[in-house]
Amino acid sequence: MATETTLVLLKPDGIQQGLTGTVLERYLREGFRIRGLKMLQASDELLNEHYAHITHLEFFPNIRAFMQETPIIAVALEGEDAISRVRQILGPTDSNEAAPGTIRGDFGSKDQFSKMRNICHASDSPESAATELKRFFEEGEVFD
Repeated sequence: MATETTLVLLKPDGIQQGLTGTVLERYLREGFRIRGLKMLQASDELLNEHYAHITHLEFFPNIRAFMQETPIIAVALEGEDAISRVRQILGPTDSNEAAPGTIRGDFGSKDQFSKMRNICHASDSPESAATELKRFFEEGEVFD
């Protein structure tokens, strides 16, 4: 297994429910190390770039509005096989399909918003992790 750094975004529903510490504790308990952490208000430009693959879909304005309800928290997590392990701990995108014991299974929305109000985003590949880390962290904001 290789040591990797991945991006986790704590979404507004996680912030609103006061789950920041709980989510971070779950990852730290699994041996991940925080290399970067910051709170930010996501701009239209940032969200349009991050969700470029779905900006053309009719529901995108709802996602953008949701992601701007509160500031979000960006976390750079490092660990062995971090990308897949972080996603395993998080659970599937649809909180309705997430098993109890996963972050989304325990805290994600269980209604028609279960794919959007699902507590966190996590990078899904080494390529997306590299791109997303650069999108949310500037030079010098991720530490060794």
